[in-house]
Amino acid sequence: MYKGKKVIVVLPAYNAARTLEKTYSEIPFGLVDEAILCDDASSDNTSELARQIGIPHVIVHENNKGYGGNQKSLYNKALELGGDIIIMLHPDYQYTPKLIPTMVNIIGEGLYPVVLASRILGKGALSGGMPLYKYIANRFLTLVQNLLVNYKLSEYHTGYRAFSREVLTGISFNQNSDDFVFDNEMLSQIIYGGFHIAEVTCPTKYFEEASSINFRRSMRYGLGVLRVSFNHFLQRTGLSRFKMYEKPAAGQWEAATSEKSA
Repeated sequence: MYKGKKVIVVLPAYNAARTLEKTYSEIPFGLVDEAILCDDASSDNTSELARQIGIPHVIVHENNKGYGGNQKSLYNKALELGGDIIIMLHPDYQYTPKLIPTMVNIIGEGLYPVVLASRILGKGALSGGMPLYKYIANRFLTLVQNLLVNYKLSEYHTGYRAFSREVLTGISFNQNSDDFVFDNEMLSQIIYGGFHIAEVTCPTKYFEEASSINFRRSMRYGLGVLRVSFNHFLQRTGLSRFKMYEKPAAGQWEAATSEKSA
């Protein structure tokens, strides 16, 4: 809890058994109230291990729904549980849980409603093991995105993010893709919705156990990012309209939470 605000960490998991316990052990539970893990049909014992180490909420997808589909389940559950500050942390230990207090503080103090942990701020990305082709693609895509969406971020591709409840209830994230481009669609919705975004420097960690998409999937992801950016440009300039930018029905999450509590 942070100044009366409920803090929830969500963990999108896929074959994360080798790194889950190490990641979970570093979450600052003096500050974090709840943790939710969603196992997206892993072939290892991720969900069993999650229960063994005491994660209170474990969602299991019987069929693989994809990275975006995993996040939808997590955010919906976090809102249902009454989360005020929701942090997405990958359980593969690629991102350090030690940044959680900083991210919570920024949102909890009302400075920004969204915080991204950037691997690009500073000079640690390549020295931390980020493949050169991914670094170049990251910089190119980020340049194009900043121009098309009329914003300025050091990167749009980090998987370590924190949101206020207001943000998650104010965008139609359930309209988004179930694939990796979900992350970029979500940021596009956030920027279009007028929510401001803070960035904090995050150490880069690439190692064998850390999850990473291959070159072919990276190419598909990159094309998806460009599509989202051009759609954002068309939306903000009034040249076209896309359903994903429509706001969700007012009060739907509050009503659902009230019914759950009753």
